[in-house]
Amino acid sequence: MSGLVKAELRKLFTTRLWWIMLLVMLVLVGVGIAFLIAFAGVDQNGSALPARDTAEWAEIAWSSASSGGIFVMILGVVMMTSEYRYQTITGTFLTTPRRGLVIAAKVVAGLVVGALFAVAVLVFQAVTVIPAVTLSGGEFSLSASRIPQISLGVLVTLALYAVFGIGLGALVRNQIAGIVAAVVWAYVIEGIFTGIPALHSVGKWLPGGAAQALMSIDVDTGLGRPEWLPAWAGAIVLVGYGLLFAAVATATTVRRDIT
Repeated sequence: MSGLVKAELRKLFTTRLWWIMLLVMLVLVGVGIAFLIAFAGVDQNGSALPARDTAEWAEIAWSSASSGGIFVMILGVVMMTSEYRYQTITGTFLTTPRRGLVIAAKVVAGLVVGALFAVAVLVFQAVTVIPAVTLSGGEFSLSASRIPQISLGVLVTLALYAVFGIGLGALVRNQIAGIVAAVVWAYVIEGIFTGIPALHSVGKWLPGGAAQALMSIDVDTGLGRPEWLPAWAGAIVLVGYGLLFAAVATATTVRRDIT
């Protein structure tokens, strides 16, 4: 099993895609941080983001790392669909006839990749958010801003989004269709249902809403206070989605004709 996981990781890390996706992810998160810095405390029609020197602002800024989930989800899609696109799936299953083991190795490799990306984006948050708070005259506090809980939420979210991508890739097999579906899901469907408080009754059951619940982000950003599930329920929903997508990847691959 460990050999299969190493083989899957080698397939990904010998390409340029992973570091390009990592770089783009950090740029996107950086743009989000810049937006939060620029509009912190600025009154907009009677509502405003918390000021930069507050624990609430640090909480919101730190949790923006979870926006990197779309990039590991795309990597998960590519890890699965590239096998079909370049017809390497035949050689893979001839080398390891037990297809379930191959899918399990891809899922484990996806979890590792997601965790590594989470560590990278959390380091990025540390070198941007902490100076932003302290240079604004505030005192950065791990406990007051709930940094350990949010960091755990980011780690779990990014790791499981890679599994979501693997399940999606196994379902559609076409790489372009899989990537488009991932982007539409993350930026349109989840963006609408988790971004608008009035729709949180549905959004809290989606992976993005469950991730927000796990991090317990309940700060009013000007759109109203969100209504997420309890943190423990968010964790269960996220893990449930991970198991569901892993089952989809296995069920759609084990019996599929690859000739």
